[in-house]
Amino acid sequence: MPSHPFFAGLRSPRILAHRGLVTDDMRAEGIAENSFAAIAAAQAAGAEIIESDCHLTADGCVVLFHDDNLERITGDPRAIADVSLAELEDVMAGRGGLATLAQALEAFPASRFNIDVKAAAAADPAGEIVAEHADRVLLTSFSDARRIRALAAAERAGGTPATSAGSTVIGRLAAALRILPAPAAVRRILRGVDALQVPVRQGPIRIVTPRLLRAAHACDVEVHVWTVNDLNAVRRLLAMGVDGIVTDVADRALAAT
Repeated sequence: MPSHPFFAGLRSPRILAHRGLVTDDMRAEGIAENSFAAIAAAQAAGAEIIESDCHLTADGCVVLFHDDNLERITGDPRAIADVSLAELEDVMAGRGGLATLAQALEAFPASRFNIDVKAAAAADPAGEIVAEHADRVLLTSFSDARRIRALAAAERAGGTPATSAGSTVIGRLAAALRILPAPAAVRRILRGVDALQVPVRQGPIRIVTPRLLRAAHACDVEVHVWTVNDLNAVRRLLAMGVDGIVTDVADRALAAT
């Protein structure tokens, strides 16, 4: 188990509520992912970790939103970076309520948050915001540069959140594992990383393998797999030794594990 306080006291396996929880009934009412209502539903279902994403508004507020524009959620083609906080709050008012990163951390003090930094502009302000809550934040990004930038901003502000590797580190590890590297080489690749968050496959390439699990666990790094909604697949992955599952159906996954 990683030594970072983020993981202390969490039940195993880890069930990460992907963008909160939106049940079929909530979806029928127009509730959106990453909204206040979705976070509250995930917490009410027993999910200890909320997985979310962040972008920066035109007026510099870090908000929980997956896409870089409003089109999929609202039909509005504008980019998040081009709308103000007030405009976004109005758009989300009937969709479960907009959550800023700061509001979510303060409103749900019992929850831990896995925050994916989706935009370079959000890295520094997101890091500054999570610093005060560093013991219950796992920072991640597909971009290791964004992840490292956000981590550095948090450390400058006085906190050190846990981090999950981005695509560059995961690619280096996958390449190294094909040639059976020495444990010291794997440890160098995973230095400063607390978790690997990966899909089962990337195209034809299987990412989650016994070799990857052994290498990560030897370095006290957890492996979380995204996004898995089939409960039989959840059980198979956990039987392999995966530490966590990122899922849209956190309520059902919790009941099945």
